[in-house]
Amino acid sequence: MKRLILLILPIMAMLAASCEKSHFLPTASGRPYEVMVVMDSVDWKAPHGRALFDVLDTDVPMLPQSERSFRISQCERKDFDRILNIFRNIIMVNIDKTQYTRTRMKFTRDKYAMEQIVLSINSPSKEEFRQFCIENRQEIVDFLTKMEMNRLVKDLKKENSKVTRELAKEIFGCKMHAPKELTSFKKGKDFLWTSNNTPSGMMSIVMYSFPYEGPQIFNKEYLTQKRDSALKANIPGEKPGMFMKTDTLCTVVKPIVVHKQYAMEMRGLWYVENDCMGGPYVSHHRVDTENNRVIVTEGFVYAPEKMKRGMIRRLEGSLYTMMLPEEQYFMEITPNIEEEKKDTLAKEEKK
Repeated sequence: MKRLILLILPIMAMLAASCEKSHFLPTASGRPYEVMVVMDSVDWKAPHGRALFDVLDTDVPMLPQSERSFRISQCERKDFDRILNIFRNIIMVNIDKTQYTRTRMKFTRDKYAMEQIVLSINSPSKEEFRQFCIENRQEIVDFLTKMEMNRLVKDLKKENSKVTRELAKEIFGCKMHAPKELTSFKKGKDFLWTSNNTPSGMMSIVMYSFPYEGPQIFNKEYLTQKRDSALKANIPGEKPGMFMKTDTLCTVVKPIVVHKQYAMEMRGLWYVENDCMGGPYVSHHRVDTENNRVIVTEGFVYAPEKMKRGMIRRLEGSLYTMMLPEEQYFMEITPNIEEEKKDTLAKEEKK
């Protein structure tokens, strides 16, 4: 009995600590992709502050119109109180030559609020900070985007489209969570299309597969040909001669990591041949080694009268939820910046 008590006590302590943390910390505030920069106004308006602003004030890639990646706010250090410190995404800028000999950035979770990310950029000088922002602009944007995608994935796991979930399992043996409003569907040979089927603001998820012939297939030309073939066969236009095609001039590919495995991302614009329809898309190409095939998951949007950033990002988050038949556990989208635990954040190395 004594041994049992000794085993239970550490578990109870861990649960109590977790409950205490959740009880006393508020939930982070703000909308997705909002960022608060903690930096005095004099610095924010100076060249080194403008360098950070220019990093954040970039467009979402491959949309048919300009849409900013983030909503940016800034506050003075003296005003960073219990109201402002619960922002969902915070960038803390620390410039002090007595503490830092080189510029580094790390992040911590849930520092002032639950579901919060605080990115600290520490530098010995204004000029070095400015140069660091210029050289690491994509790394900063990718990090903030990945963290928002992880939040979205958590939400999708709680509430998602039953139609997409069940048909992905039936046709491909895969698990996938898509926005709950995707209730309309069409099935084909090794093909699935689910959509909210609205005349405006239409969001769609498509899945299709083809035999895996080796790593040489992961190039823009081959994957575009496979995409055009699958969509032409399964998503025809209203009239003969109308079908979906890829705008190859506005398409980019890059390798990514999904569930700690290699994948190829393709992102760009699509259009309908002999029609005036079009919009953005993003897709993941992953190898199902057990069945020697490539499974493609894609989200595309048609919303000519609306902004598309939120819609395409919701669909992109869905792609990260797809689990191949051999995968048993979902993996978080891995941050590309080093994480520093909350209890050691204040002990910044003085090198």
